[in-house]
Amino acid sequence: MSEVLRIFVEKRDGFAVEAGHVLADLKETLGLDSLSSLRLFNRYDVEGLNKEEFSAAVETILSEPNVDTVCESIDTDMRLTFAVEYLPGQYDQRADSAAQCIALLTGGERPKVRTARVYALEGEISDAE
Repeated sequence: MSEVLRIFVEKRDGFAVEAGHVLADLKETLGLDSLSSLRLFNRYDVEGLNKEEFSAAVETILSEPNVDTVCESIDTDMRLTFAVEYLPGQYDQRADSAAQCIALLTGGERPKVRTARVYALEGEISDAE
């Protein structure tokens, strides 16, 4: 079994429009006025590539270097952090597209790709909320 390589991709400040919309929606719809910020990450787990192929895929397929920040782990201090991912057997278009593009890039077999959306909330959020 090959190693699973993981990265987190987040839009840079000024480009994180979706995170702003989700934060506004949480405040308005759920009444979570104590939220001060929200960070939204795309998590990619890729199996079946060596580190060089994975690096090339990160730079050309999994992220846009001019608008994204890529990291291997995320700081979860002082935040409520949770991930949402597809169940086994459910179709994940982002993962399927990434796997197809990586196979074209490497000229080899399709790697196994799993994705998730990671939400990091900051603010004074109670357990009841």
